[in-house]
Amino acid sequence: MAQAARWLFQPLDRNGVGALAQALGIGLPAASVLYGRGLQDAVTARHFLCPSLDDLHDPLKLRGMDCALERLTRAIRNREQILIYGDYDVDGTTSVVILKRAIEMAGGAADFHVPDRLRDGYGMRPEVVETAAGRGVSLIISVDTGIRAAEVVRRARELSIDVIITDHHLPEAELPPALAVLNPNRPDCDYPEKNLCGVGVAFKLVQALLAGLDWPQDKLRRVLESFLKLVAIGTVADVVPLTGENRIIVKHGLNGLRDIRNPGLRALLEVAGFSGGSVPSATQVAFRIAPRMNAAGRMATANDVIEMLLTTDVRRARDLAGQLHALNTERQKTEAEITETILAECARAPVDDSQPALVFSGLNWHRGVLGIVASRLVERFHRPVFVLSEDAESGFAQGSGRSIRAFHLLKALESMPELLVKFGGHYHAAGLTLAAKDVATFRRRFQDYAATRLTAEDFRPELDIDGIITLREINQKAVAEISSLAPFGCGHPAPIFAAMGVEVAGPPVLWKEKHLRVPLRQDGRTLWLKAWNFADRIAEFTSGARMDAALVLEEDSYSAANGLPGWSAVLRDVRPAGAAA
Repeated sequence: MAQAARWLFQPLDRNGVGALAQALGIGLPAASVLYGRGLQDAVTARHFLCPSLDDLHDPLKLRGMDCALERLTRAIRNREQILIYGDYDVDGTTSVVILKRAIEMAGGAADFHVPDRLRDGYGMRPEVVETAAGRGVSLIISVDTGIRAAEVVRRARELSIDVIITDHHLPEAELPPALAVLNPNRPDCDYPEKNLCGVGVAFKLVQALLAGLDWPQDKLRRVLESFLKLVAIGTVADVVPLTGENRIIVKHGLNGLRDIRNPGLRALLEVAGFSGGSVPSATQVAFRIAPRMNAAGRMATANDVIEMLLTTDVRRARDLAGQLHALNTERQKTEAEITETILAECARAPVDDSQPALVFSGLNWHRGVLGIVASRLVERFHRPVFVLSEDAESGFAQGSGRSIRAFHLLKALESMPELLVKFGGHYHAAGLTLAAKDVATFRRRFQDYAATRLTAEDFRPELDIDGIITLREINQKAVAEISSLAPFGCGHPAPIFAAMGVEVAGPPVLWKEKHLRVPLRQDGRTLWLKAWNFADRIAEFTSGARMDAALVLEEDSYSAANGLPGWSAVLRDVRPAGAAA
């Protein structure tokens, strides 16, 4: 059985929370979330609740932007051939689309190249640059890639091609010798928002480019707002913190999905179940829209996503959206098969605290789903995980890793560069290629590195509790106030509240074999809570048992459409009443 989660209670000043609630005219639950997340005065909190597009940072604050803008403007003016070099995930494909459209709006034209995940792997390749040179390309702009492509950039220079890199991944000690490198994470860049994703950085270039056109301000604002729809989707999909500038982007971008003119985006939302003007939340983008877009790059070619978002043909857009839907179904099946294989292996040789990090490897596992499988295993075992696929023909193993809060995945790989053919990534996500014969050595080195930085306590899941709530405080008004804190995601998760000392008011109801509906009672009020994937914990809900319940409150359009209250309370965890915090 998985180790019980530690509940981490946010220390709150009751007087401060009460004063904030009074100043904003909201209830204590929402005020406690704001206060606990550092928004402790009314002015700051109002600014957070209603972020303005005027608060987007000046793109010229990005180091190298002035040089990049001058070169791109000159290329457009001289009708040079421009190639956008992208990546195959949602972040990369949305970057390609917005930059290509912006260049066209500015009077230029651009082709694009996105690598095939299975054939080419991640990153820029010299043969693509050589082919581009043969076609007369004189400017390459990378999006969501390139920060570790020094050799490819040098090859481009040899071929008289200028390169502008736009990326957000962590750079090496020496930057590639590009004409301009736009990356808020380069050490000498003072840009205020370090958490932009690839499409966020590409958007800053778009913002600078369009601002230089002779457009009225209202037109410029409308066009930038239209771009934010895709920028928001890419930002959510790339799991960067939804705070600061990212919050402005996602808040306005998701609101813009109420009015969609792009045939491909409209078709995509329809196959994902959003029709009749319904607008997805950030969570729904992450779990229903982004997977369908990612499925193309994982199972086939990401070019289909780009074509879908660029086409003006409604029928073609619907066909492509349908293909993405089918690919996503195939992806889910493939992912489940690999996950089940690994879990069966773990059943035979159980994971314990002597394994601070895990590496799983299989022959010809589908490389397109390995990152998702790694994420599932991190959720299960709460420790860093790499999942690799070995190719007997090439002799290489490739794969993806995911990590926990306490462990920097990229630094682990940087400790053993001589073992790896290629690697890159972030704090919590990374990819690599190595010789298949070295997988066992990599597993040992990875575990040894983790053993010096993690303790058994790090393997225990944590649940951040935003505040205490009573069942009587849960109503439509409270849920609406909490929902106003959205968009929720990385860095700003949906608030979790603890209802202390509640009583199980009756037997839970089993739903679809793996979910429960649980009646809880406190101070004379009974509330039914949804409990997703709680079927294996049904024995804990004995009638009359006293427990503490960790829960989230969310709007529920399905319930509202069926004449029920338009909100739900959802269990995240339970523990015996009075357990140590």
